[in-house]
Order: sequence, then C-alpha cells, then structure tokens
Amino acid sequence: MEKRQYVCEKCGNTHYTEDRIQTTGGNFAKVFDVQNKKFITISCTQCGYTELYRTQTSSGMNVLDFLMGN
Repeated sequence: MEKRQYVCEKCGNTHYTEDRIQTTGGNFAKVFDVQNKKFITISCTQCGYTELYRTQTSSGMNVLDFLMGN
C-alpha cells in the first residue's frame, strides 16, 4: 500500500505531527469516566490545523480501561 504525502488543507505545508487522544462518549461512559472513543490526530507544524481520525477500540480494552480506572 502506498503512503500518501501530507499536504495541509489550510496552508499547503507538508510537515505534520501525529498524536493520539481518547474521549468519553455516552452517558454510561461519562458517569464512570471511561474513555471509549479513540482518535489519531494529524497536526500541521506550520499553522496548527488538526484533523481527527477515529480508530477502532475493542470491547475487551474498554472493559480493561474501566477496571483500571482510566
């Protein structure tokens, strides 16, 4: 599979940083502070424009996160 080159939609820069974030979703997750939504972020190093891409989470990892208090 060919890797695509990043080009920022806002400024045309071709350099970026990648990170990951987790968020809560739904009433149950909010009450028990379970971070069950996971995303990869791609941020332009020049202007800071950031795109979010959803990643898959397994049910087992969600239960483990809950039991560990994350």
